[in-house]
Amino acid sequence: MLQREWERPTAEFERFSHFADSERPSARAALVLLFWGYFETRVERLHRTAMRGLPQRVLDDELRRYSGIGSRLHDLYKIFFGTDYFEDLRAHGFSVVADLLKDIHERRNEFTHGKPQAINDATVNALVENLKGEHEAWIAVYNRRVGSQDDRGAPEG
Repeated sequence: MLQREWERPTAEFERFSHFADSERPSARAALVLLFWGYFETRVERLHRTAMRGLPQRVLDDELRRYSGIGSRLHDLYKIFFGTDYFEDLRAHGFSVVADLLKDIHERRNEFTHGKPQAINDATVNALVENLKGEHEAWIAVYNRRVGSQDDRGAPEG
């Protein structure tokens, strides 16, 4: 889906051509939004898998309490793993990915709250250029957090 969105003709966005560059959303903003939706599902899967040893009601309650992606990446992640997701990425050597994801998160929020130009061509290009690195970072962190559990499924402390 990401590749199809990247390859989609941008002619339909010509109606924004009279906007100044700083006021124009990227013709490929949907790519960032699609990626972010996928990323959010992976974060939930990480929490569910890493905490599978907890009673289901406890896990469901925590995911409900921390339903926003920001609170899941920072607060809930810290409860479960003792750090936030971005620091975890940095600890695994993925600082560029951590910075990119923080930037995309902020821009996606701005986009959602009425500032579509927050997702500009530079944001889209940065995401596309770093998709492989983001995927490698995800695998490293996921394997560390899911693979570091004892027999009961709780994370090592």
